[in-house]
Amino acid sequence: MLPFYLLTILFNAVSGYVLAFRQEETHEENGFSFSFDNEVFRLILGAASIFTGIFKILSPVGGNIPVIGDLVPALANLAGGFILVFEYYRNRTTVRSEAVEKMGDIIEKNRKIAGFISLGAAVLHFVFYSVPFL
Repeated sequence: MLPFYLLTILFNAVSGYVLAFRQEETHEENGFSFSFDNEVFRLILGAASIFTGIFKILSPVGGNIPVIGDLVPALANLAGGFILVFEYYRNRTTVRSEAVEKMGDIIEKNRKIAGFISLGAAVLHFVFYSVPFL
């Protein structure tokens, strides 16, 4: 489906940029603004990435192979979206648990790598849209 193809490329590119080149610290502002440092913008971007990733697995563009058709961009969308939503949760929660802290440490160490993978998936999916897995 073409709309999900375009949304996948867009959300992979933007979430990859945010994860790879922006700091984890966000600036709390009153309301929503189109700033990469606004945590509400990051939350909406993360939720939209997860939604697009789920539907991208179900409706591949290049070929008629469900699930496998666009696996890498869909997984990059899901991972990038999960990281952005998790960072929002971690910054907002007052209850700390050991599992959340461990997962937060893993995400902190690997967020730039996830960002570059999302950027790479966006570029590869844009150029090679009909190749299975890409």
